[in-house]
Amino acid sequence: MKVLAFESSCDESAIALFDSSCGFLYEGVNTQVALHAQYGGVVPDLASREHLANFPVLLSEALRAFPQEIVPAEIDTIAVTRGPGLAGCLALGIALAKAIAELWQKPIVGVNHLRGHLFSPFIPLFENGNFEQALATSFPCLGLVVSGGNTLLAEIDAERRVRILAGTVDDAAGEAFDKGAKLLGMPYPGGALIEKQARLARRHGQFDFPHGDAIRRESRFSFSGLKTSLRYKLEHMDDAALAASFPELCADYQDAIVAQLVGKIAVQFERKPYRSIAVGGGVSNNGVLRSALEKLAKKQKVPLYLAHPKHTGDNAAMIAFAAWFDKQLPFPQKNMPVSFVPSLTLENP
Repeated sequence: MKVLAFESSCDESAIALFDSSCGFLYEGVNTQVALHAQYGGVVPDLASREHLANFPVLLSEALRAFPQEIVPAEIDTIAVTRGPGLAGCLALGIALAKAIAELWQKPIVGVNHLRGHLFSPFIPLFENGNFEQALATSFPCLGLVVSGGNTLLAEIDAERRVRILAGTVDDAAGEAFDKGAKLLGMPYPGGALIEKQARLARRHGQFDFPHGDAIRRESRFSFSGLKTSLRYKLEHMDDAALAASFPELCADYQDAIVAQLVGKIAVQFERKPYRSIAVGGGVSNNGVLRSALEKLAKKQKVPLYLAHPKHTGDNAAMIAFAAWFDKQLPFPQKNMPVSFVPSLTLENP
């Protein structure tokens, strides 16, 4: 099965071609990070305009890069992100996918963006050749999505059914990093910069940040209180004090984010036995988070599946893979549900 996929939920224009017999034949991503960094975050109208300019170039590149034996007749399904995301950005990706489907007379399937992130940690298993064996022993699985705009913990069963166990009620973990970095005077996106500074810390625990202990057993994540705590601390620090303890401040802030994420997973193991942990999304590249997850997985004696770094950001590869992995039945594009209301609903379209 060959799936041509399009992703445009935010500021990345992406196209990928997946062949279930051998893997990815093409992956292309055009990012707008440098452009939006000038404004301290993603500007929706600007992101939509850039998709309009970037997708034709990316599609031409993709068609040139396809193996010579791959022609439109060889492609079985067109897949496209149907949400959640920015309305204008989603609309452009969906319009392009529907146009290609109409031109090539192919069925089209809509894929939930968060479902793509949830399943992205299974891509390395497919590429390593032990996919079927690993899947047979991996469910039920605890799936964590930690991206710039989304944080959720979900249970995935052997039939790919997803039950959300906890979602964010305010900022996502990625937003907590980026907004915290902005308060600290760092440019957007600042999550990686906080981690870089935190490595220089001489000790941890100097600053008392909320670690989410009060909500650890509740079905929610919340990082707005953490961000507010950082703002209050900065208001009471002069430039000299901030400079003297900047790495420690970054380290303790980062530790508080990681503690809430990992603590929520640990609580779920107290409630039910799970057979694996799968983590995707851009924040999963954080070294402290990865180390904490590895320790937890070792303690629980379960495998930890992590998405490839190139598949942790918004990308079309995870959309193509999810369309195949779900074994979704394609449906005519005229019946394609196009909803611009962000939702955590992860059911198949």
